[in-house]
Amino acid sequence: MSRYLLHAAVAICLSAGLLVHPVPLRAEDDGSDHVEHLVPDLAENPYQMDPGPRQFQRRLSFSPAVGWVGSQRLYVFRLAYNPNSWLGYEASLGHNPGESVQALFHMLSAVVRYPFPGRIQPYASVGYGMMLVFPGKALNADPVTENTISFGAGLEFYIRNDLAIRGEMRGLTVLGGERNREGTVAYSYREATFGFSFYRSLGG
Repeated sequence: MSRYLLHAAVAICLSAGLLVHPVPLRAEDDGSDHVEHLVPDLAENPYQMDPGPRQFQRRLSFSPAVGWVGSQRLYVFRLAYNPNSWLGYEASLGHNPGESVQALFHMLSAVVRYPFPGRIQPYASVGYGMMLVFPGKALNADPVTENTISFGAGLEFYIRNDLAIRGEMRGLTVLGGERNREGTVAYSYREATFGFSFYRSLGG
């Protein structure tokens, strides 16, 4: 499973490279050398940024990332919607391909930010979800399900208006039980991820 996720992450990174260096398309052969760009606004300067604070209202973002949870590798895919300029709702799916056990993370988070001008944009997030722990390398085994709370902060560096490099640090608190012990036990982990954010506007 992790091998396929790794291949997907590599493919997305290659796609990001194509976005950073957009490939021009030639117009229909009419005897001219006119070149038509996929994104006309990027024809003169592919790295241009709009003036003023970054615009987030009514924008979707897709964020693939790789990193670590504790000392283990983590692959994450995130999808977010921003109903206004300072608040976003983000759903994420993460996979930790461990040796003796592996885990899937399902999380819904609120992302809060104050839009700044320029290419650097910080944000904070808090979320709740579930961690499914599977024995060994088989994802079809019966998992152990634990409640998970997350909190953290991140930073986006914008290459252009619709593409940013994203880094994030989170603290994870997993609420579960312990063998031969009553009550709930809290386990704490640190999560660090690095990837891209691809933005698309819904207009309005």
